[in-house]
Amino acid sequence: MTGSLVIVGTGPGKPELMTPATEAALAGATDLVGYGPYLDRVPLRDGQCRHASDNRAEIDRARQALALAASGRDVVVVSGGDPGVFAMAAAVFEAVETGDAAWQALDIRVEPGVTAMLAAAAETGAPLGGDFCAISLSDNLKSWTTIERRLKAAAEADFVIALYNPASRARPHQLAQAFDILRSAKAGATPVLFVRAAGTSEATVIATTLAAADTSAADMRTLVIVGASTTRKVGRWIYTPRSERGAVS
Repeated sequence: MTGSLVIVGTGPGKPELMTPATEAALAGATDLVGYGPYLDRVPLRDGQCRHASDNRAEIDRARQALALAASGRDVVVVSGGDPGVFAMAAAVFEAVETGDAAWQALDIRVEPGVTAMLAAAAETGAPLGGDFCAISLSDNLKSWTTIERRLKAAAEADFVIALYNPASRARPHQLAQAFDILRSAKAGATPVLFVRAAGTSEATVIATTLAAADTSAADMRTLVIVGASTTRKVGRWIYTPRSERGAVS
């Protein structure tokens, strides 16, 4: 008997930002697999088994979920935000690629969620209204050299940039280094937004500029948005026009 595996994101925090499709998948699961704090967001249901693990155990977690599904269980892998953005969907498919060949025949699907940069943008206006990109500053899974190269390219291309994982206790210096790179290609007046706990009742926003930004304001619950040359402020809102013609000089 073969089970199923669904990879979901619980959204940024507020229960109402979890999609109905994710709620349905969670309700129908026999097993929930995920990082402990993300599992804590999911209501307890009778008969469900929970398998919590450390945040850095992504591949092991994915293999556990696949093995459970192969044994006939209906498994949901739980991420925060959107499972396909710096989250568990990629880990699951990496485990499928390198693991038991039978896993490729499993019923696997991904349900989209509200990722942090969308929740952060909604707190501040429409800073992602034009072309944008997302870069994680965590060098746990890629080198800092790679991150530097991508920051330089994004800055020179004048993208709005959403920075995930901007700082942690182990990496208190990297956001400052990232801003030094961005300042080499972007004007000091470029809008910068520090949005902490986006999509929750605890959300806070610091609106500043690239020249004045204090990188100590960021932690792992912060999403940083660095604007493009067209990004502008209107009242208390920050937005990026959809086209260059939409920018007011």
